[in-house]
Amino acid sequence: MRLALINRDGGLDFLEERLREALPGIPLLTWPEDGAMDAEVAICWDPLPGTLRDMRNLRLIHSIGAGVDKLLADPTLPDLPVCRIRDHDLARAMGEYCLWATIWFQRQFDRIVLNARSKIWERFVQRPAAETPVCVLGLGAIGRHVAEQLRDAGYPVHGWSRTARDIPGITCHTGQDGMHAALADALVVICLLPLTPETHGILNSRLFAQLPEGAGLVLCSRGEHLARDDLLEAIRSGHMRGAVLDVFDREPLSTEDPLWEEPGVLITPHMSALTKPRRIAEQIADNVRRLREGRQLCNLIDRSRGY
Repeated sequence: MRLALINRDGGLDFLEERLREALPGIPLLTWPEDGAMDAEVAICWDPLPGTLRDMRNLRLIHSIGAGVDKLLADPTLPDLPVCRIRDHDLARAMGEYCLWATIWFQRQFDRIVLNARSKIWERFVQRPAAETPVCVLGLGAIGRHVAEQLRDAGYPVHGWSRTARDIPGITCHTGQDGMHAALADALVVICLLPLTPETHGILNSRLFAQLPEGAGLVLCSRGEHLARDDLLEAIRSGHMRGAVLDVFDREPLSTEDPLWEEPGVLITPHMSALTKPRRIAEQIADNVRRLREGRQLCNLIDRSRGY
């Protein structure tokens, strides 16, 4: 059995050593080198459309991350198993990031930092966590952990998901009516949705209009969730307080992008949660062994749901 690392811009070499350790003796190639297109397992993040279709021996497509939206965006993707990475440490790291970003707005550090640049000494009224409602969009494994961590920190938490959930201490919603109810009082909204055709551009003027005046946005799912012009309009009109943005439709974010200079917008370099290479390699190796032995694969995605 042969493995191939496939990404349109390269950049997967950080996995090579760990994969060779986890799967000793199994040939590991890097696209587009000779032999890569003959591999049985494609280890991918963002392959060029059509590449996987042309791999005649392919049996398994494995994402190196929790998301598979870039794979599913390829209309020529072959009808083969697609697996992703699940990492409990990822959920914990995301919880830390989202708690910090919530405190950023709750304790008004966004305004403090802007004032500090102009040497302005000004105190603001303190709003306790118990009076800072938070809405978490997406209640999968990561979203649930984030919602529970915020709940445990004393925030009133509403959550929204496509399918109904029941999480103690969290007010869960589903459907369009549920979306409105989840957003109605939220002073911070955190997007942890999977990227699907239904959620592409979901952070738009219609959604922002459902938030109370002065709400802040935290985005650490996918950049394609955001209609950026709508966000800028909502901030510049004064309806929204600002945003903490960790993901973008093109990364790294161009130095010419106006988001860098927008007051109220804080940019972080896609670092809210990072899976360790060893963990990625271990899960891929487990599925390679399962494939070879004819056993059930782990973390298979449901293409009809997009995750």
